[in-house]
Amino acid sequence: MGADSRPDKRLVVAGHGPAAHRLVEAVRERDAAGTWTITVIGEEPRTAYDRVALTTHLEGADLAYPAHDGAVTVRTGERVTGIDRAARTVATSAGSAVPYDALVLATGSAPFVPPVQGRDLPGVFVYRTIDDLNAIRAYARGRATGAVVGGGLLGLEAARAIQGLGLRSGVVEVAPWLMPRQLDEGGGAMLRRHIEALGMAVHAGTPMRALEAGEDGSVRRVVLEDGTVLDAEVVVFSAGIRPRDELARGCGLPVGERGGIVVDSSCRTEDPAVFAIGECALVGGTVYGLVGPCFSMAEVVADRLLSPASTAVFEGADMSTKLKLMGVDVASFGDPFAGPEQGALGVTYTDPVAGVYKRLVVSDDARTLLGGVLVGDAESYGTLRAHVGGGLPGAPEQMLFGGTEAAGGDLPGATVICSCNNVTAEGIRCAVAECSLTDVAGVKDRTRAGTSCGSCVPLVKRILDAELTAAGIEVSRAICEHFDYSRAELFDIVRAGRVESFTRLVQEHGKGRGCDICKPAVASILASLGNGHILEGEQAALQDTNDHFLANLQKNGTYSVVPRVPGGEITPERLIVIGEVARDFGLYTKITGGQRIDLFGARVEQLPEIWRRLVEAGFESGHAYGKALRTVKSCVGSTWCRYGVQDSAAMAIRLEMRYRGLRAPHKLKSAVSGCARECAEAQSKDFGVIATENGWNLYLAGNGGMRPRHADLFATDLTDDELLTCIDRFLMFYIRTADRLQRTASWLESLDGGLDYLREVIVDDRLGICADLDAAMARHVATYSDEWRDTLEDPERLRRFVSFVNAPQTPDPSIAFGVERDQIKPLPLEVKR
Repeated sequence: MGADSRPDKRLVVAGHGPAAHRLVEAVRERDAAGTWTITVIGEEPRTAYDRVALTTHLEGADLAYPAHDGAVTVRTGERVTGIDRAARTVATSAGSAVPYDALVLATGSAPFVPPVQGRDLPGVFVYRTIDDLNAIRAYARGRATGAVVGGGLLGLEAARAIQGLGLRSGVVEVAPWLMPRQLDEGGGAMLRRHIEALGMAVHAGTPMRALEAGEDGSVRRVVLEDGTVLDAEVVVFSAGIRPRDELARGCGLPVGERGGIVVDSSCRTEDPAVFAIGECALVGGTVYGLVGPCFSMAEVVADRLLSPASTAVFEGADMSTKLKLMGVDVASFGDPFAGPEQGALGVTYTDPVAGVYKRLVVSDDARTLLGGVLVGDAESYGTLRAHVGGGLPGAPEQMLFGGTEAAGGDLPGATVICSCNNVTAEGIRCAVAECSLTDVAGVKDRTRAGTSCGSCVPLVKRILDAELTAAGIEVSRAICEHFDYSRAELFDIVRAGRVESFTRLVQEHGKGRGCDICKPAVASILASLGNGHILEGEQAALQDTNDHFLANLQKNGTYSVVPRVPGGEITPERLIVIGEVARDFGLYTKITGGQRIDLFGARVEQLPEIWRRLVEAGFESGHAYGKALRTVKSCVGSTWCRYGVQDSAAMAIRLEMRYRGLRAPHKLKSAVSGCARECAEAQSKDFGVIATENGWNLYLAGNGGMRPRHADLFATDLTDDELLTCIDRFLMFYIRTADRLQRTASWLESLDGGLDYLREVIVDDRLGICADLDAAMARHVATYSDEWRDTLEDPERLRRFVSFVNAPQTPDPSIAFGVERDQIKPLPLEVKR
C-alpha cells in the first residue's frame, strides 16, 4: 500500500460501532509483531457498545464492549470531517489532521426519517444510539401516549421501550405486515396478534401523511393516509437506515445509486488504502444491516491488513435471525420467501390458540430445506437453520414439531452455527479438541460463537456435549454459563452458605450478570428456602413473567385471579364473595379442573383491589401463577359418598394447607380419592393419594399434559402421619435435586435407581438426610405467609400494579371485551381494530 517499508504502519478507523470494535480486536489478535498503530475516531461520547441489545439500556444494562488495550488510541466525541486521499490524512471536528497508511470507514448508518410534515416537531425522535434513548426517556416523563414509525426489528424494539416507559404505544408500518424483511405474511400476522395482545395498536399497510402539533407546539397526533388519527405525545422513527457515506462522497470515492460506499469482495474501495465495513459499505450491490455480516467484513479487512498475500473475501452472509420480541420468539432462516417460481414448496402449521406459526420452505421434491419462519415457538431454530441447503433429516412435518432434533455430532462440519460471527460446527469441534474446552463459556471465548445475539447457544451446547461424550468426558450439568453448577448444586450452596440474594451468589460462586435461565432458577431456590417475599428488593427482578404481578397473564393483556379453595370445599358465604367480586369488576368466571374458581379479565391496576376484597373474606393466593403447589383435588370421600372408605376431603385440605406456597422447580399438582373408584384422578398427579380400608396408598410422579405419565405406587396402607412424612420428604428431595423446570415425572425417571432408590432415600434414610428434609418442611409450614396479603400491606410493592407509570389509575384502553354466554370474552383482533 505504498508504506509497507515503515517499521510500523498507521491504521485509522473512522467510527467506533460494533464493526469497528471487531476490526480493532481482530487486528490486535493477529498482529503479534505490533505492525500497526491504531487510532479510532468515534463521534459518540462513549466507546463502542452492543447495539443489538440497545433497548436493555433503559433497564440499566451495561452495553459497553471490553476496552481495547493500551496500543489502541480511541478518540471519542470527535468526528472525521474529511479525507485527503493524496496526503493520506483525515481531518476531524477537533481541528486535527490524522495521517494514515490504511483507512477503514466504519461510519455505520443513520436512521431514515420520511419527508413528512411535522417530522421536526418537539417530541419526535430517532432510535439509534444510547443518547437517543436517554433523550426519549427524559421527554417521556409525564406523557401518556407514543407511536413508533416502523414495524421492523428495531421498530418493535423501540415500541417495547416506549411501552416500558409507561406510555401507551402503537406501531405504524407501511408494509402490509410486521417485519416484512424477515417474515412472510402468515408469520407477520401471527406476530401482530402477539403484539396487539400486549396492548399495543398496530397499523400496517397504510403510509403516514403527517405529524400534527398540539397547543404547546410539540407533536400530538400521527395522521395516516387513510385518515386514521393516532394520539402520540412521543413519536419515534425507526423506519430503516441509510448508509453514512458522506466521507466517501466528499473525497470522490464511488457510492451506490441508493447510497453505500462501493467496495469489492475484500471490502476495499477503488483507493487501495481505503476500506469500508459495516452498514456504510455496499458489497456486491447490498448494504447489510445485521451485525453478523458486519463482523465478517471486519475479519476480512483484518486479514488483508496483516497479510498482503491474503485472499480473504466477504462472500455474502447468512441473514437468518432469531430473537425474542416482547416475550415472543421470532425466527427467520434461509430463504423464507421462495415459492413455486423458484421450485419451492411451503409446509405450514398454524395454531392461533397458542399463537404459533411455523412455515418450512423445501425443494419441490421435499428433500432439501431452503428456509423458514417461526413465530411463537422457535425452539427448533438452531437445528433447522443448520440444515438449510442440505437434506432434511426427516419429513417436513416432523421437523416442524421438533421430532428430528439433531444431536450436535450429526451436523456437517461446514454448517454455520453462529451466523453473527461465521462460526461453523467444525470450528467449534476443533476448538473443543485443541483447547480442551469443557463448557459453553470456554467455547464462546475461543470462537465467539454465541457472543452476539445468543440464539445459537443451545446448538453450541449440543455440539460441545456431543464432543465431550465422544471423548469419554463427563458432560457438565452447569445450569448456564454464569454458574459452573447444576440447579441442585446451587440449591446446596444457597442453603449451606445462607445466601439471601442473587447478587451475592453470582459474585461469590458465579460470573457475569446472570441471564433469563439462572435468574428465575435462583429466584425459585431463594423462595423455596423462605428468603423473603418474591417481590421484595432484588428478588422482584428475578421472577418469571407471571410472578411479577402475582397473577397469570392472559392472551389480551389482562390477568386471572385464582383464590385458594382447599380441597374444592367452599362455604356459601365465600361463594357469594367471589360472585360479588366477579360482578363488581366485570370478570369472567369458570370452575377449573382443579376444583377452584378462576376469575378472568382483570387489568393490572385492578388486581390489588380485587385481592383486598378476597383477602378480607378469608381467601389467599392459589399460586396459579407460580412454580409451586397449585391444588389438591378431592372427592367428597367417606363423609358423603356411600363408597368412600376414608375422609378424602379432609386429607386433601390438610395436604393443601401444609404445602401451600411451596416453591419448586416446576408446578405441583395433587389429588386425594376416597376409594379405588378414583374420582379425583390421583394417579395422574405429582403426588396422589387413594384411600384403602387400612389407610392410604401413595402414588408419585404422575402428570398429564403433552407427555402423560401414570404415577408409580410408592407405598401402601399408610397412616395419616406416615403419609405426610413420605410426601414431605418426597417434595423436599425433589426441590433440592431436580433440574430447572423439571416435573416430578421426568425427575424420577432421571434418578439412578428410580423408584427403588427414592424409597431408599426417603424411607430407609440411605443418605442420612431425612431429618434435614423433615426440618426443612417444618420450617416451610411454620413460616408460610400469604403473598397477596403481604403485598397489600406494603405500599412499595403495590406501586408496581399500574398499567401506565405516568397515569397509575388509567386503564389500558386497548383492552376490549365482547359478550358470549352472558360473560365477557376478549374481542377478536379484527373487531378491536
